[in-house]
Amino acid sequence: MLKKKITALNIISKIPTQKEIRYLEDMIYEHNSSKTNKKNGKLFSKLIYDFGNKIIAGITGWTWAGACEITLLWVKEEYTKKGFGKILLESAEAEAKKEKCEVILLRSYSFQAPSFYRKFGYKVEFETKDFPAGHSFFCLVKRLHD
Repeated sequence: MLKKKITALNIISKIPTQKEIRYLEDMIYEHNSSKTNKKNGKLFSKLIYDFGNKIIAGITGWTWAGACEITLLWVKEEYTKKGFGKILLESAEAEAKKEKCEVILLRSYSFQAPSFYRKFGYKVEFETKDFPAGHSFFCLVKRLHD
């Protein structure tokens, strides 16, 4: 059997557009779905607006194949310690339960909120030290049990 040599026609290094990122995400989802025969993926977001209709907090993520990943959770600095993070995290967990997820994964740096997540039952599954230098990067997991 002859192996065909593949050469790249045009490799471009640039800052990707949202459309390009979404395309790559869609291609990975298609691959993963075809390998697992699980095609129930859903994206979610929950946003909190102030009275001027500006976003002051939000959470995004996805559910798929009995799993959930929280990809972003942000609360504007002056609104921290007011319960918005808790409200958003609980709403994401409710979304995961609605989709019959058994586990939630999220990531956090040591200078962000790993202690916040631990208060809500998330456990550190993995830590990379000095990423970036002087800090740690955590993968945290919460198992959902009814």
